[in-house]
Amino acid sequence: MSGGLRRSPLLAVALVATCGCTPWREYVYNGFKVGPNYRKPAAPVAADWIDAGDVRISEEPPNLQRWWTVFNDPALDALINNAVNQNLTLREAGFRVMRARAVRAATIGEIFPQTQDVAGGYSRDAMSTQAANTGFLQDRFFDEWDGGFNLGWELDFWGRYRRAIEAADADLDASIESYDAILVTLLADVAQAYVEVRTLQKQIQLVRANETLQAETLKIVSAKFSGGMVSELDVDQAKSNLAQTQALVPKFQIPLRQAELRLCILMGIPPTDLDRMIGAGDIPTASTAVAVGIPANLLAQRPDVRRAERDVAAQSARVGVAVSELYPHIGITGAIGVSAQNASNLFTSEALQGSVGPSFQWNVLNYGRLLNAIRIQDARLAELIAFYQNKVLEANAEVESGLVEFLRSQEQATFLDASVSASVRATNVALTQYEFGMIDFNRVSLIEQNLVSQQDLYAQAEGDIALGLIEIYRALGGGWQIRLEESQGPEALPPVNETGDGLVPDAPARPENLPLPAPAPGPVVPTPPAADSRSQPSLVQPAALEVGA
Repeated sequence: MSGGLRRSPLLAVALVATCGCTPWREYVYNGFKVGPNYRKPAAPVAADWIDAGDVRISEEPPNLQRWWTVFNDPALDALINNAVNQNLTLREAGFRVMRARAVRAATIGEIFPQTQDVAGGYSRDAMSTQAANTGFLQDRFFDEWDGGFNLGWELDFWGRYRRAIEAADADLDASIESYDAILVTLLADVAQAYVEVRTLQKQIQLVRANETLQAETLKIVSAKFSGGMVSELDVDQAKSNLAQTQALVPKFQIPLRQAELRLCILMGIPPTDLDRMIGAGDIPTASTAVAVGIPANLLAQRPDVRRAERDVAAQSARVGVAVSELYPHIGITGAIGVSAQNASNLFTSEALQGSVGPSFQWNVLNYGRLLNAIRIQDARLAELIAFYQNKVLEANAEVESGLVEFLRSQEQATFLDASVSASVRATNVALTQYEFGMIDFNRVSLIEQNLVSQQDLYAQAEGDIALGLIEIYRALGGGWQIRLEESQGPEALPPVNETGDGLVPDAPARPENLPLPAPAPGPVVPTPPAADSRSQPSLVQPAALEVGA
């Protein structure tokens, strides 16, 4: 580097004007920063919902803050409260927000003088008397005391550090949006697992009721066989039906336990028997209508969409950082200090020494490497823009998926309700006709099996309605708004301690006993006639079979 260039940084600026990649007008317009200024990318979004014409769909702004309260279920409220306070995945996200804040603060510090060193020392020196040019020495042994302050400041002439701060700002925003996205997922996962628990409890309850019915039917068949009225085939078929129904209980107990274990993990507690905590209850129900707003609102409501947009903003700033490497690093260096052979002379004016002046460094022979580094950042920016646009499409589709499940499950439940009512009547009639020898047992067997199947499908449809509503609120980005409440969100996390060792929080406590909902009435099943009855029995009315309970 020549002395002329070192003494004249303006010459470097003139050279940059001839080879730089950012036009000067754009450079000034950008606030004396090279690289692109961020512009939010366009994203495709539907003008309206596919089922917008359905009277159950409202385009009024939805109430998303505590959407799960639409189910009016104290046990669900308690589970969600425990999960928000104790979930470890959410806690991880909170600490990532804290880390992003620290990174941003450190990045801001880079814009100030990068070198600020205070140094000092003492040495006892001895010089050789046999070396050349040592005749001037008065004494070969002497002390040396020195101290001083060194300063190096690379000026943000091209906006390199300011672009880095922009990237850190966007990264911090993205970490907060990531926290909110995890919170949205957590709330929906808890509600979903809870609905699955209640649905499986209902299915087991219905199976046990049908088990009781088929056990009574077996008694009737056995009595008729003992009286020589039917063959042993009817007995074996009745036993087979009963065993087949009994086998459904352990089948449903497997996913029931798995759903309870998911709830334990979501609440940040060891696996435990949640049945003792939440007890029995109905499948959650809510209004048959739902407000969802308009599709364009997803861009503001969905934290994961906002996270993707903030990632684009951060990468746009990093393109500017890469572009700045094409330009010289212009700075100021200086030093001031004292040096003396005697400590008593250290702070005299004669001991004072120092230097100050401009400097620059320019990688003039590395433009191929630097240009390809810019291309790397440009490609990453294009990648993130495509990801953001795809995330918007996914968000739109997820709401539509939740809506179709919510709406069609209601219609399915209506048909299945009618089917169950008809199956109840058919079971009553079939048992009576079999008792009086009007039909064979094969028809009774088929009708009883159909009752089990229809009741199970109806319970599933009830659960699917609730799951569809949960999916709608998840897809709309509901629930993250509680972070804005007092003592919620990453701001409520304990800070890292001052020693920099980090903070290892205590393990979450086990949740207290949750409030138990009112016990649900058990299903009423057709009552078979007594084995020795010969009079016409009273039929159970379809309304008495509370399959919707």
